[in-house]
Amino acid sequence: MRRIAIWCGVGLSGLLMAGCAVGPNYQRPAVAAPPQFRGVSNPSEPVVATSLADTKWFDLFQDEKLTDLVKTALAQNYDLRIASARVLEARAQLGITRADLFPTLSGSGSFNSNRPSSVGATTFIPKGTDLSASYHQVGFTLGWELDVWGRIRRLTEAARAQYLGSEEARHAVVTTLIADVSTNYFNLRESDMELAIANQTLTDAQNGLRLTSLRLSGGTATALDVRQAEQLLYTATAEIAASQRQIEQSENLLSLLTARNPQAVARGKDLTELTAPPAIPAGIPSALLERRPDIRQAEQSLVAANANIGAARAQYFPQIDLTGFLGGQSRALTSLFTGPARDWSFVPGVTVPIFNAGRIRSGVRLTEAQKQEALASYEKSIQTGFREVADSLVGYRKISEQRAQEELFVTALRDSVRLANLRYRGGLESYLPVLDAERNLFQGELQLARLKRDELVSVVNLYRALGGGWQ
Repeated sequence: MRRIAIWCGVGLSGLLMAGCAVGPNYQRPAVAAPPQFRGVSNPSEPVVATSLADTKWFDLFQDEKLTDLVKTALAQNYDLRIASARVLEARAQLGITRADLFPTLSGSGSFNSNRPSSVGATTFIPKGTDLSASYHQVGFTLGWELDVWGRIRRLTEAARAQYLGSEEARHAVVTTLIADVSTNYFNLRESDMELAIANQTLTDAQNGLRLTSLRLSGGTATALDVRQAEQLLYTATAEIAASQRQIEQSENLLSLLTARNPQAVARGKDLTELTAPPAIPAGIPSALLERRPDIRQAEQSLVAANANIGAARAQYFPQIDLTGFLGGQSRALTSLFTGPARDWSFVPGVTVPIFNAGRIRSGVRLTEAQKQEALASYEKSIQTGFREVADSLVGYRKISEQRAQEELFVTALRDSVRLANLRYRGGLESYLPVLDAERNLFQGELQLARLKRDELVSVVNLYRALGGGWQ
């Protein structure tokens, strides 16, 4: 018992010695965040903490079918499942690394039988001496590396940061997935709207062609008028085919995002019914560091790189290992657990680096360079976030202005078509002004549909740039 107490005392002393860890402790780098995002509608207004990213995604557009698609994607998407598996991998790797902090205890049992040569290397053996021996051995083996210099703790710190970084990567996949599903849903609804516009234009073109053919029969129109009327008809039929192709491809992509076989996708609100929120607050720029998962992932990579420096520097110092065995050894199995059969050993060992041709020094330099790389990546991710928010803010504002002007333009085009038809039916004009007016209206309506889609997508991009979508 006295020996066991000494052994435990040595182990406890090792734990007390393990209070320090070489290498730098992590400190978040100072980041000069701008007072407000570039691209806000009124820079003179005071910055408010409220952000669009604080809004729950399902309250943003309030489309039941879109909500169902996003929920299905979050439950079944392949990329998200891959990211979740990587989180489990990183968590298991953390458990493996952290286990090195504790002693290992294993049980063993063996039966040994041997007979050395009586005329070999062993000399002065009387003739006829039986050198054979058989014995049983059973016991427990203890192994422990005392983490005096914090090498294992630094490795555990790095593994923990990598685990947290994988969790942030999963959050980033969720954010991207929601944005991709929403964007492609809006693309689908825009293609539906283009198809409806093309079908309506086709109906108008068929009516115009029928009227022109009748006027040709009556001698009040020419063959050129008929050919001109056919042009709008063919333009509409070509657009119908293009819209149908885009619809099916959008449905196929949404099916992939929701981990389903290519199939039709249920629709919710029309594109004209889907509106952006009345207010688009951006919030405080410094809050972006805590909200965006890609920035938090980059910071965890920096934490891991910083911890690896300490693990590399610890290689300069001695490595202390404790190895012990406690059990019994006996020739007879029946006496294996008796007092005389007791067998124990305690072997502390120290390994001191003397010469390794600069391997340890190069390892430290490697980790320091990796930290500089991680620091640059972290700073770049922050600036990328600021830039994406600024792009999204100006994109939403200018697209909204463009869409409002396009609506006025389409209203004027519709009136032009009405007036051109009146003049043509009254015999004051040829069919060419009517064709030009209808063709311009057709293209204007298609452009208006695209701008409505782009306005909704710009809200999605801003929401994603601000780090929303994963809460």
